[in-house]
Amino acid sequence: MAVKKAKAAARKVKDKWKAKEWYKLYAPRMFNQVELGETPSSDPATIMGRNTEVTVHELTGDFSKMHIKIRFIVNDVRGLDAHTIFAGHDLTSDYVRRLTRRKRTKTDHVVDVRTKDGFLVRVKPMSITEQRIQAAQETAIRNIMTNTLNEQAANMTVSELVKAIITGDLSKDLSIAAKAIIPIKRIEVRKSEVLEFGTAAADEPSIQERFGQEAAAQAAAEPSEAPAEEAPAEEGESEEAEEEVAEESEE
Repeated sequence: MAVKKAKAAARKVKDKWKAKEWYKLYAPRMFNQVELGETPSSDPATIMGRNTEVTVHELTGDFSKMHIKIRFIVNDVRGLDAHTIFAGHDLTSDYVRRLTRRKRTKTDHVVDVRTKDGFLVRVKPMSITEQRIQAAQETAIRNIMTNTLNEQAANMTVSELVKAIITGDLSKDLSIAAKAIIPIKRIEVRKSEVLEFGTAAADEPSIQERFGQEAAAQAAAEPSEAPAEEAPAEEGESEEAEEEVAEESEE
């Protein structure tokens, strides 16, 4: 009797996986809404807030950016499509270890910046000097980083800030500013984290589109090698030239 009850109870147990559906994860607009993968769930509400992490190489195909990891968080579910928003980035631990060397000083810093579209982002840059430096010099470098990051982020959207971090433009600007204190071997934005989400513009171009726009602008700025065509003469000028030729022939 007890055996029959156990079998009946076992039949009543439902397979939870059969009740779940697979939802596709998509990157935000700034990354051209690339498909990131899939996640299972029996309720769309449970997908909200889930995190996913991919490398920049997987997003853009650039092998030189394999050491940069981007983290996204689900903020919108439409049907079986789950859309995400940028939540932060991080460098791989092996890449950071390769940057550190003996007889050099690695200075870590944390700065909270506000972008012009309302995002509050915690940026964690690190600097590596050519030689060992004193504590007062490290403090001066941190102050310069703080001022530079606040000034630049205030004039950027979060998409522009992420692009500057990925391409290394922000690191270059920080390095140029910090050289006023002491020669800098390298500056990297080791990590970033979104503390408060703002309102990203829906019509803002993606990072891939920004690269294409910059390439087109550079091509347009370069002088063309083809010789310029002469502008056609106006009717009045052509008639005057014909009269001059006729007078010369009569003489």
